[in-house]
Order: sequence, then C-alpha cells, then structure tokens
Amino acid sequence: MTTATYVFGIVAAVLALIAIIELMRRATLRERHAIWWLVGGIIALVVAIFPQTLTWAARLLGIAVPTNLAFFVAIGLLFLVSLQYGAELTRIEEKLRALAEQSAFTDERLRRLEASAGADDVASDDTDGAADR
Repeated sequence: MTTATYVFGIVAAVLALIAIIELMRRATLRERHAIWWLVGGIIALVVAIFPQTLTWAARLLGIAVPTNLAFFVAIGLLFLVSLQYGAELTRIEEKLRALAEQSAFTDERLRRLEASAGADDVASDDTDGAADR
C-alpha cells in the first residue's frame, strides 16, 4: 500500500464521519438513522488506519481476498440501512393512512355541520320575512 493510498483512505473515512456528524447536528439526519452510517464510518476509519486488520479478519473468517470481506461488510451495512428505512417507511405510511382517514371524517363532519347551519339560516330568514309582513 502506498502512502498516498493510506492517507486517502484515512481522509475519506474522516470526511464521511464529519459529514454524518454534521447532518446530525443540523437535524437533517436523526440519530436512529445515523447509527449504521456511523458504524460503517468507524469501521472504514479503523481499516484505513490499520489496514492489516482487514487482512487479519479475512484470514480469521477464511476469506481469501480481504477486499471481498470489505465489500461483504459494506453490502451488509447497506442492507441494514435499507431494512431500517423500509421499516420506517412502513410506519410512516400507516400513520399517513390514519391521518388521511381522520381528515376525511373531519371534512365530512364539517360539511354536514355547514349544511345544517346553512339550512337553519335559510329557515330563520324565511320566518323573519313572514313576520315583517
């Protein structure tokens, strides 16, 4: 591994962690969504600083090429992020459906109240006109 590659890996991992922390600080990314991104960033930083850990872990798991382990871990993390977002989307869709139903019921109730109030106003106008005659 060349010095430039070593430095590039460290800088990329640090920039990724800074970006994640900044998104959390600005409330653009919530903590529960940032967990897997932080895990991936920390793993990337550890591997960037100590590249022999990837080789050691690959040997320990019986994987011939350490890069394959890196890809497997990255795909696993992306799968977990996708799974978490899918679960969150399902919860949000359920809440949205319930809110839409509640809004429809409220709109219908308001329409009926306005219709009955309008009918009462017309009836009172008719009786006022008859009394004036």
